[in-house]
Amino acid sequence: MRHFISLLDLSPEELMSLLDRAAELKNEVRQGRYSQSLQGRTLALLFDKSSTRTRVSFEAGMNQLGGYTLFLSPAEAQIGRGEPIEDTARVISSMVDIVAIRTGPHGNIIKFAENSAVPVINALTDFNHPCQLLADMMTVREHFGRTNDINVAYIGDGNNMCHSWMIAAKQFGFDIKIAVPVGFEPEADLLEACQDRVTMTSIPSEAIMDADVVVTDTWISMGQEDEKQQRKQAFEGFTVNEMLMKNASNDAIFLHCLPAYRGYEVTAEVLEGPQSVVWDEAENRLHAQKALIEFLLNEKK
Repeated sequence: MRHFISLLDLSPEELMSLLDRAAELKNEVRQGRYSQSLQGRTLALLFDKSSTRTRVSFEAGMNQLGGYTLFLSPAEAQIGRGEPIEDTARVISSMVDIVAIRTGPHGNIIKFAENSAVPVINALTDFNHPCQLLADMMTVREHFGRTNDINVAYIGDGNNMCHSWMIAAKQFGFDIKIAVPVGFEPEADLLEACQDRVTMTSIPSEAIMDADVVVTDTWISMGQEDEKQQRKQAFEGFTVNEMLMKNASNDAIFLHCLPAYRGYEVTAEVLEGPQSVVWDEAENRLHAQKALIEFLLNEKK
């Protein structure tokens, strides 16, 4: 049995095969065909944190493949705040075929997976967001025909999305330059583990120079609302705007996992501009996650 807690849980070859399958599934939808590969299977969605794209993509994906979803909202999931996580994992995994968890502390999902009888998918933790990176790399390959031999610039907070891009650089074989304000750097242990692929700076124009892919994320994640004013001041100068994008390659693309806050981490002109592929990126969550669920359930057989 396999879990998907991090991109590191799959080999680079397996990750590429997922992207191949995701492209097939996307093409099937374009042709009005829907595989029934998950017929009779049930996915439990345990969300400690609210979501729009994550929930819709998982529920629509299971429906398109003939399966079912069971959603537990943040008020109902209570991961680790009601009964012990170990007990929750044992009970829920005895009733469903696969579980996707969206929670805060990364340790919650680790503990759940250790006690689960079925595959567990990380639908976001405070440490990383690997499902988003499957969609992102699918989008990159659609535009460049490859996932390696590219230069990525990440501008913003050294948060879970930054961590995910660092791990992706290691798994997919590309280089990434990260620009974050002083004091908002990614975790030191992960930075050391990925140091052969990661360059750090505090100057956005240095990170974005000749980049093929430009990425940012919200400056204020869920649970950080009390830090809004402090963060707005700290991230002044880190807005991805048209002037900054001119430093990237001529055919560079812009990615954002959404939701985006125009005028903060990105301007409306860039988000809605010709280099932005965020809407393709958002749709690709659907197809990449379908491929992932198929893979994990096939591995469990």
